Amino acid sequence: MTKYVSRNPRLNLEVGKRFLGIICLLLANAVSTRAGELTFEAETGAVWFSQNEVRIPGDTGTKFDMLDLTGSGPEAYIRLYATYAFNERHSLRLTFAPLEAEGTGTLPQETTFEDAVFSPDIPTKGTYKFNTYRLTYQWTFYHSERWRWGVGAALLVRDAKIVLQQGDINQSSDDLGVVPLLHLYGAYRWTDEFSLILDAEGLAAPQGRAFDVAFKAQYQIDPNWYASIGYRTLEGGADNDEVYNFAWLHYALIEVGYSF
Repeated sequence: MTKYVSRNPRLNLEVGKRFLGIICLLLANAVSTRAGELTFEAETGAVWFSQNEVRIPGDTGTKFDMLDLTGSGPEAYIRLYATYAFNERHSLRLTFAPLEAEGTGTLPQETTFEDAVFSPDIPTKGTYKFNTYRLTYQWTFYHSERWRWGVGAALLVRDAKIVLQQGDINQSSDDLGVVPLLHLYGAYRWTDEFSLILDAEGLAAPQGRAFDVAFKAQYQIDPNWYASIGYRTLEGGADNDEVYNFAWLHYALIEVGYSF
């Protein structure tokens, strides 16, 4: 069975502490100044893969389908957000999105991965981790009674790891890096309670690409609480001498938020 869980190595703990530290600073600032709005959101639901191709090293390894080992899902997931709006125009959002897929299957052919060769048709355990931590700045350039549009930029910290284990052979590839993204936000206020929302971040370059796009229907329960349902897609990867990996994920999401 494929499982999506959050691991806690030292690196993840350090980044997580920094993430929580920034949230505490934002909260302290909001309470002390009472200027601006602080929002916490929790997103959950089901996630599944439609693609996860791997070749490591990127120039000499063997391309294989990670889904042959981990399966495609769907499984449960969770994302956490903290947003501080300084005023109606400017805001910062922090995102914590852990993701890990694990399972056992067989490779269809002899596969070179890192410094080892894995045999076909033998039980092989695969682990795919893609935890991300993101800081997004948004500038709202248009706001009317019905419409709101914003643009901005984001910095994504990528903590990725791919592991293959077959008998006594155990090989892993780690990838830690920072990726810049562009941000687009659009909301249409259908009624006083219902809104339709587009929330997208992404960027493409010759070395790779990353896109995270969500479509949501949001219901305002009261002045503080709201809930959303929708669809999210995450697609992208890298193609260089060290790593080739492209994945496409789909999310059926439920979200709850609180603003104060």
